[in-house]
Amino acid sequence: MLAELGGILKVYVACGHTDMRKSIDGLSAMVSQNFKLDPFGKSLFLFCGRRRDRIKGLLWEGDGFLLLYKRLEGGRFNWPRDETQVMELTPQQYRWLMEGLSIHQKIIPKIENKVII
Repeated sequence: MLAELGGILKVYVACGHTDMRKSIDGLSAMVSQNFKLDPFGKSLFLFCGRRRDRIKGLLWEGDGFLLLYKRLEGGRFNWPRDETQVMELTPQQYRWLMEGLSIHQKIIPKIENKVII
């Protein structure tokens, strides 16, 4: 969806499924009323349909909203299911989600390269 999150401070996921017929107004109302967050901040809000093969993103650009849409041709997004919740993602979790992976990956510790002479 967005390769880099330059300038975006936070990424939020609306857990559970969202009616994908909702437009900018419906999604921004959902952000402010259901989740008590400011849709006009420097945040990306992500929503997923019941089939979990497409997501919408809502982003305020200062002079208007940008509505983003991504559909997977094969597979499904690994989406959190608790409909009453909104979840803030780290940049790494966002990348995992966009790659179709679970946002709850086990982090593999870095192994330092040691050169033996």
